[in-house]
Amino acid sequence: MAKVILKQLSSLEKVFLEGGSFEEIFGASALKGERISWQILYTAEPGGTGKLKADVTVKADPCLNVCLRQVENVPCSLPCALNADDGFYLKTTPGLYPDLLMPLDEVFLIKEGLSYSLFVTCEIPEEIDAGEYPVTVSFAVEDEILEKTFTVTVLPAILPKQETVYTQWFHADCLASYYGDEVFSEAHWTRIDQFLASAARIGINMILTPVFTLALDTEVGVERPTLQLVDVIRKNGVYSFGFARLKRWIDLCKKHGIERFEISHLFSQWGTGFAPKIMAETENGTEKIFGWHTPVVGSGYDEFLKAFLPALVRMLTEEGVFESCYFHVFDEPRYPDHLEAYKTAHAMIADFLPEDQLMDAISHREFVEMGLVRRPVTITSSIDDFFQHDICDIWAYTCCFPNSDGYSNRFLAMPSYRNRITGFQLYRYGIEGFLNWGYNFYYSQLSRKVIDPFRDTCGDDGWSGGDTFSVYPGKDGPLESLRSEVFFEGLQDIRACKLLERFIGRDAVLALLGDITFNRYPRSNAEVLKLRETINRELAKNLVL
Repeated sequence: MAKVILKQLSSLEKVFLEGGSFEEIFGASALKGERISWQILYTAEPGGTGKLKADVTVKADPCLNVCLRQVENVPCSLPCALNADDGFYLKTTPGLYPDLLMPLDEVFLIKEGLSYSLFVTCEIPEEIDAGEYPVTVSFAVEDEILEKTFTVTVLPAILPKQETVYTQWFHADCLASYYGDEVFSEAHWTRIDQFLASAARIGINMILTPVFTLALDTEVGVERPTLQLVDVIRKNGVYSFGFARLKRWIDLCKKHGIERFEISHLFSQWGTGFAPKIMAETENGTEKIFGWHTPVVGSGYDEFLKAFLPALVRMLTEEGVFESCYFHVFDEPRYPDHLEAYKTAHAMIADFLPEDQLMDAISHREFVEMGLVRRPVTITSSIDDFFQHDICDIWAYTCCFPNSDGYSNRFLAMPSYRNRITGFQLYRYGIEGFLNWGYNFYYSQLSRKVIDPFRDTCGDDGWSGGDTFSVYPGKDGPLESLRSEVFFEGLQDIRACKLLERFIGRDAVLALLGDITFNRYPRSNAEVLKLRETINRELAKNLVL
């Protein structure tokens, strides 16, 4: 029998088929209520039958919820954008990249000469006693049993509730398109429910809510499938609205503990100056009353907003969620190109919505300095410029950028430390909210066609691999990824820092983290993990005082 090799690794490692050199780990500390993960690399030396059948089991305290998933490789044709290689990518060549987390196959095979890993997730209940809890994973291969044990040291404190607002754009139309379901059919609602549950599990607590068809990543003149939660009726020039689907959406989100709502953009993207696509029931039947054919100025869209926004505010207030809602003008305006368009659009809604509930992805501080945006969501590569000009009440975002100069992000070809470090960065800057555009965008660039995420991780080569989604559309529901789990660990790091802050103060916590910015931070998986262990070690000292 070929020799089977097991090695226990951190959750941050990426095990390629050809293997590599990895530092083995044997345990970590965690707080009550935390979810901790690690991996087990498995391979077999060449020279046997080619494939070895294994029976994989877990032995752990019954209080712990331990889950095993296989890390599967996915194809990536564009791992690194042109001129983006900054020396901190794992690879820049097309190929197979580990990312997809799959339930274990009924027949578990170890393939000779190829390296894979199991992703082990351990959920620690809040009511558990502090102490050491070994988790042993066993591989029974023919007559041999191989084991790896990871010791979880549970500290005597509960991880605080997540305060950081995290929205990763939820594209409900992509679910209908990929699965072939009629929009808002019961089958579609079931998918929405499943993907909301997964979103909540990975820390998303604010959901992009399509009151109208999303005016995002759409080529001028091209339409995304109609998907609007609000019924619009226009009869004899008078508007009325139905909110039954929006209420169902809100109730589903609440069911999963998601209580913040990011209302879809009220104007077309990139300052193009059009209304979003809006369908209405009129005297002539169902008509597209707004869209690419209706410029914002002179099309009656201002009159529509005067009717719609007060009705929407009333409904959201009745549902008890209005103060937890945020509203968009349009996405990523540039200065000075889009200044006048933004002023015009902003003026059309300013009388109906509170300024502190308006937010947009904005990387040019001039919009803030002119009083047009009170809550900018700034790309991480521009944040230092905002802070240097005393603009501090900001959120952060990443998308296809930044992709170079060492900035953190979560592409397939990036090491996981560039993903997880985001949590410590957000804490260091005191940033309240974080936005990423790609929870489940299963279209090509500019929404020209549906793609298969299991075969195309680059949106028809429109983006670097992994940019457009962090969960995969499995047959029975969403399948998470290394990237989604690692980012969630970063969110937990923020919570641990905030707990320690209660004991030693924010300045002392920042001193422990060292000189971190969005492109200056420890450059290894081990060093980033060491930061968290440092936080836990200080917590342990203070918890026993």
